[in-house]
Amino acid sequence: MPELPEVETSRRGISPYLVGHTILHVDVRNPRLRWPVSNEILALSDQPILSIARRAKYLLFALPDGWIIVHLGMSGSLRILPEYLPPDKHDHVDMVMDNGHVLRYTDPRRFGAWLWTTDLETSSVLAHLGPEPLSEEFSPDYLYQRSRGKHTAIKQWVMDNKVVVGVGNIYASESLFMAGIHPDRAAGSLSESESAHFVQSIKQVLQRSIEQGGTTLRDFLQSDGKPGYFAQELQVYGRAGERCRVCGTPLLTKKHGQRSTFYCRCCQK
Repeated sequence: MPELPEVETSRRGISPYLVGHTILHVDVRNPRLRWPVSNEILALSDQPILSIARRAKYLLFALPDGWIIVHLGMSGSLRILPEYLPPDKHDHVDMVMDNGHVLRYTDPRRFGAWLWTTDLETSSVLAHLGPEPLSEEFSPDYLYQRSRGKHTAIKQWVMDNKVVVGVGNIYASESLFMAGIHPDRAAGSLSESESAHFVQSIKQVLQRSIEQGGTTLRDFLQSDGKPGYFAQELQVYGRAGERCRVCGTPLLTKKHGQRSTFYCRCCQK
């Protein structure tokens, strides 16, 4: 599934073609996504896009009267087309712009969403989200205090969007390795210094991934159709049985909350 860096990469990729331009109309070929495409989106016409922001893994298109909220789901992607092209089977939504460009949403599994809200603060999909991982709010003290008394494995705990948004499976494994923290450890066992190192590692891994264009996943392409590059730098994720690049020990894998975790038993304590 596209993670926070992939979504941020998409935001940066599509914004120059959309912000400041006007939506002529939205063509919805299949409204049956994770939730039905909002009726307000079906009726949109002659609406300027004021800005495109990101909250967690949601893209927020600001219009004069409200916001379009887009989630890419498990396999969704956004592309900018220089002109209208005949759609394929899984091309479900086209946003046709006054500059001739088309924003096309493709989603083979249809787990994504196109929703409408007039108030972001009361939107049910955005409520109860934790801080952004690259924000000042996500600090060592925040992580340390929030983890007190928590017995859940740290890897599973940090992937909870109520704790912090956007630390998905790949980035949790990579950040724990960088911080030298074993994924099985109880969240509440982290010391203040370990919390500081872990927060720093999360920020570094995510920022580096954003700079590199996101992690290459089978189902993800950037808005220009090119895959991301960060997968070339993964230290542990997807490398079970291969040698740790730091100590040479074979890397291990196990499940946390039905998700695969990759780690080094020697480098992570």
